[in-house]
Amino acid sequence: MPAGRYVEGVWQENDCAQWQKRLDQYDSAIAALGKEKLVNLDRWFREELPGNILERVPPCIHHDELEDIAAWKMHRGTWRERNRQLIAAIPPEKVEEVSREAFAAIPDPRKPVAILSTLPGVGPATASAALAAYAPQIYPFFDELVAAFIPGLGPVAFTMPYYLKYATALRERADQLNATCADKSSTTALHKWTPHDVAQALWAVGSSLHP
Repeated sequence: MPAGRYVEGVWQENDCAQWQKRLDQYDSAIAALGKEKLVNLDRWFREELPGNILERVPPCIHHDELEDIAAWKMHRGTWRERNRQLIAAIPPEKVEEVSREAFAAIPDPRKPVAILSTLPGVGPATASAALAAYAPQIYPFFDELVAAFIPGLGPVAFTMPYYLKYATALRERADQLNATCADKSSTTALHKWTPHDVAQALWAVGSSLHP
């Protein structure tokens, strides 16, 4: 993992253009992993899934979408076949029921993650991915490469308490960037940072250091 002064420097950077550059490098960081499946899943996750969820009343995710969300997460990090199998075995109506309940609990920082995590094979990381697709302004995706850049979190633990600290730090950092960049050039001012954006920018940096 990245460590020491470099990590602190990346997190503390207040140059809007530098943060935008990191976020702009996300696509190339995904491509650099050399996984065509991931490239396609990532495009779907960012460009199609949010709209699909928003079109539903009440909003929910479908079983095949949960499977693809988990595949996106695992292709970016560590593949966990047992979790894939557990998710594949969930009745589709259960996925829709639980995700409706979770989305209805937004903007609570904890409840939606906890509700989705009741599904077999779904922990805080996969739950956060589903929530990041629907409400990125509140819920960043939980990724250990990103966690390594956040001061004070300690060793990564894929638990609810750890995720809550992680998400709080990213929300605060997004607020700081928005305040810092508010009076900058139109190019940077047009971008309103979300916690998930901050996480993606940090992941692009971390991924380049740990191919």
